[in-house]
Amino acid sequence: MTSRFDFQIHATDGKARTGTITMRRGEIRTPAFMPVGTAATVKAMKPQDVRASGADIILGNTYHLMLRPTAERVDRLGGLHDFMGWDRPILTDSGGYQVMSLSELTKRNEEGITFKSHLDGSRHLLSPERSMEIQRLLGSDIVMAFDELVPTTSTRDVQAAAMERSMRWARRSRAGFDSGGEHAERAALFGIQQGALDEALRKASADALLDIGFDGYAIGGLAVGEGQEAMFGVLDYAPAQLDPARPRYLMGVGKPDDIVGAVERGIDMFDCVLPTRSGRTGQAFTRSGPINIRNARFAEDQGPIDPECGCPVCGKWSRAYLHHLVRAGEILGAMLMTEHNLYFYQALMADLRASIADGRLTAFAKDFRNRYYARET
Repeated sequence: MTSRFDFQIHATDGKARTGTITMRRGEIRTPAFMPVGTAATVKAMKPQDVRASGADIILGNTYHLMLRPTAERVDRLGGLHDFMGWDRPILTDSGGYQVMSLSELTKRNEEGITFKSHLDGSRHLLSPERSMEIQRLLGSDIVMAFDELVPTTSTRDVQAAAMERSMRWARRSRAGFDSGGEHAERAALFGIQQGALDEALRKASADALLDIGFDGYAIGGLAVGEGQEAMFGVLDYAPAQLDPARPRYLMGVGKPDDIVGAVERGIDMFDCVLPTRSGRTGQAFTRSGPINIRNARFAEDQGPIDPECGCPVCGKWSRAYLHHLVRAGEILGAMLMTEHNLYFYQALMADLRASIADGRLTAFAKDFRNRYYARET
């Protein structure tokens, strides 16, 4: 075990694994769900409440933080952990996805991606080297390699070219990370597999990443509109193409049933804005499926969001009160709904870890889906 990064698998059940990532800022129990703290905050939540929900690690966003307040300012103020008051591990994405999804104008070449800020129109270049620098200035614990994402509907030639460029950028990311001095000695670097829905492209990507060598490996380019069946089709083979001794991270996923299916296929780490974004818009997750608290039938419902939930929200406030808060646009509504959703996600991860350890994942997943697909509305 090293203080920098260590991954131990404690038990397996089929393809699923449960284990622990150990880093200098704490342990991460896997399978793990990382709440998204895009702009140095998990929206509507205080850091101590995110931790109380069961989260071991959160995600920060390179693109947003490089533009505001800037990585250089965060560095001068002591790094992202001190800046936002979170003392446990933080994973930062590379910024590539947001560049391509949010910027009105981008130009890609071998050097990197030149883009126009969605905030003020200023122009920036994000390259593998600059992405590594930003993540170093932020003080990230798990750094993501810089990659190029193209839609799964792109032609195979386009997908192949983007994957091959991503692998060249992965090698430059490795070099840039390794030149980061003390940060490289205490942080970890993950590579990102690309290749859309093509098994041969995924294999070529995995082989290139394994040749470079990373602390963990992400499966990228999914959860971008291809649908659950297509995503699971890739996950039936992609995790096995990667180093089984390293964590496997499925980026941007997802819905609770997506997570259960991905864990069954060998995924160890997840992130998604869904529990926080849904909470702010009135959707709550329950063991009987998601509910829309705005629905009129909750106006006088004195029960909790989920009778089986042990979160502080379900222990104190009724569906009727939350219905009122959300319909009235009160800030507290967004806060309480988000808190419940994060507790739900972390409870799901705890249940998955326990079921793998006990060798009963198949039974747990079947029961979960039978109940969850009831789709209370």
